[in-house]
Amino acid sequence: MEITWWGHATCTVEDSGVRLLTDPVFARRLAHLRRRRGAPPPARAAVADAVLVSHLHADHLHLPSLARLAAGTKLLVPRDAVRAVPGLRRLARLDVVEVGPGDTEKVGPVTVRVVPALHDGRRMPVGPRRSPALGFVVDGRARTYFAGDTGLFDTMAEEAGPVDVALLPVGGWGPGLGHHHLDATRAAEALRRLAPASAVPVHYGTYWPIGLDAVRPHEFHSPGDEFVRKAAVSAPGVRVHLLDHGESVRPEVRR
Repeated sequence: MEITWWGHATCTVEDSGVRLLTDPVFARRLAHLRRRRGAPPPARAAVADAVLVSHLHADHLHLPSLARLAAGTKLLVPRDAVRAVPGLRRLARLDVVEVGPGDTEKVGPVTVRVVPALHDGRRMPVGPRRSPALGFVVDGRARTYFAGDTGLFDTMAEEAGPVDVALLPVGGWGPGLGHHHLDATRAAEALRRLAPASAVPVHYGTYWPIGLDAVRPHEFHSPGDEFVRKAAVSAPGVRVHLLDHGESVRPEVRR
């Protein structure tokens, strides 16, 4: 079982011979955002048996990155995504499956369970609020919770259930985070509630608005280290793996 963080919310989860890719974004630039740290992921990052898309924001559902996937790749997207993002119809060679909380999908020997997230899931900057924001629990040799982009909500641990590994967002792509996001403090509290064996912080230190390099730079550079410090207090029994872009880890599992 191995986790690779490619930057932002993009991870490869390898479990039981299955490769799952989360929220793939491979671009150097995305609208007003520029990749400030880490090279774009190599071609091998796009190799996956299935891709998990947490919500419709362009830094999570990125059509040019999805176009790099091999024909036949299973693509799990939030319910009503195809209607909200017509460009998905051009990816007809992919196996696009719309899902919502409570759904499950088999990918070889691995089961992917869809859970809710607390976030605005619509395609921005406009769009009807039809598509839910999602998290995913990958159940194979380990149970891995990919929280997507989410705030802290009361039933998070109950919805995820017992997990071995938590991939938690700890920051964002610009100065200031609303309550529908996790910052380092809220992510540490989420970790306390989830109580996994190990965790990997994601969704920080990759993209930043062009021209704002000097605006609150600590919110770009520090969330990972801050999460490690706060997690040591809130959830001392959890091992936190602070990865560099492109780095992999074989995290601890309990079973």
